[in-house]
Amino acid sequence: MEFSVYNSMVRLYIFFLIIVGVHSNIFSQTKNRPNVVFIFADDLGWGDLSAYGHPRLKTPCLDKLASEGRLFTQFYVNNPVCSPSRASVMTGRFPSELGIHGHLSTPELNRERGMPNFLDPYLPNLTRMLQQNGYATGHFGKWHLGHSEDAPSPKAYGIDESLTNTSNDSIDFKLWYPENRSKASKMVFDEAIEFIMEHKDESFYVNAWLVDPHAVLNPSKEQMEKFEWTSPRPYSKKYYGQEVDFYGAPQVYYATVSEMDKQVGVFLDKLESLGLSDNTIIIFSSDNGPEVAQITNASHSAAGSSGPFRGVKRSLYEGGVRVPFIVKWPNHIPEATVDTISVVSGVDFLPTIGKLCGIEISKNFEIDGEDMSSSWLGKPQERGKPLFWEWRFSIEGRHLDKSPMLAIRQGRWKLLMNPDGSRIELYDLILDPSELQNRREEEPDIVKDLSQQLMDWKRTLPEGKMSKSAGQNNYKWPKQK
Repeated sequence: MEFSVYNSMVRLYIFFLIIVGVHSNIFSQTKNRPNVVFIFADDLGWGDLSAYGHPRLKTPCLDKLASEGRLFTQFYVNNPVCSPSRASVMTGRFPSELGIHGHLSTPELNRERGMPNFLDPYLPNLTRMLQQNGYATGHFGKWHLGHSEDAPSPKAYGIDESLTNTSNDSIDFKLWYPENRSKASKMVFDEAIEFIMEHKDESFYVNAWLVDPHAVLNPSKEQMEKFEWTSPRPYSKKYYGQEVDFYGAPQVYYATVSEMDKQVGVFLDKLESLGLSDNTIIIFSSDNGPEVAQITNASHSAAGSSGPFRGVKRSLYEGGVRVPFIVKWPNHIPEATVDTISVVSGVDFLPTIGKLCGIEISKNFEIDGEDMSSSWLGKPQERGKPLFWEWRFSIEGRHLDKSPMLAIRQGRWKLLMNPDGSRIELYDLILDPSELQNRREEEPDIVKDLSQQLMDWKRTLPEGKMSKSAGQNNYKWPKQK
């Protein structure tokens, strides 16, 4: 009996040492691992930064970030609207596979579109993976992964601290309120900095998910003053001597993006002053392409740019899903480099960040993305797996932006089509990034291969309702009566 008690005490002591040792090992490992900050803009187009060639809008702080890191020209999100795009970043899965086909809304609208009310918190995800490996995790700003009454809070996804909007968080971060829109980016970064200061002596991961430049925009008059030349005010004074109170969409939009850029700079300067820049990976991107004026809340501000691409928000053409992507990590990622070769995507975040943070991805994780860390670190990398997209709803904007419902990108080729086999379009994105020359007739073997892969993927997706106009680009041509 005495030996049994003694034996149990020894075992308990050894167990205690193991636990302490494991905890100490995790702590020592994570202290030496990089911190990660992911800045996610909302509805910012590929061509909206001067680093990406915008002819009028200057973004010096993000340009500086690019000059200190690596800029990608072929980065894709996995859906042309916010909620599914964000779900793919979190889970490494194509969002249509999760039934998240459009933005998460009210239970009634979600049910009408055959969608869940929120991202499943039991799926493997990026923040929980990092949290379980010793990282302090924070999420500040937009959430939009479920905000119905039954939706979990961000904490259910492995997030230690959060202050969010479009969520079921305990406190609403009032970023959408008109009086806050002119300072919304600052509000997000202020919270992120406060979290970082609290956890600066340990490894941290922070989502700083902005609401800029998503409509409704309401920049201050001071912020708009430097863009007065885009829409002179008073507008018609030089013609008739009368004053008209008028702000054009470029003035409103440029002022918002400029303020966002300024606050990115303030945030990065603060990281530098805290001595954290050298061991922090900074990621900047956008959740989808730019909004259009046909959407009511953007009618006064829709001046975003898709750059040279066809397509906008909601479209599967390049401008809807190809977005800015800049990554910086001093002494690891080469400075002032541009990767025009690697095809990388939001669905790759989980395995890529895991690799960079020294985390072995569980074989039980069912993910569609792949480790693209070599491309992040400076060596162009060929994808091993294709990218897939689906969009089941209507597309607003120019007629030329109304894409088919399905798309696949493999290598240099991108194929779009509808599930019924109509509107098959094949583009060589190296020679024709603007998607103007349909190569369907010239490349029948490639069409056969890619369309088969696309339809095989489509058959794996959960059922859901589709808009009658989905995938259509019909136009009401005048007819002889």
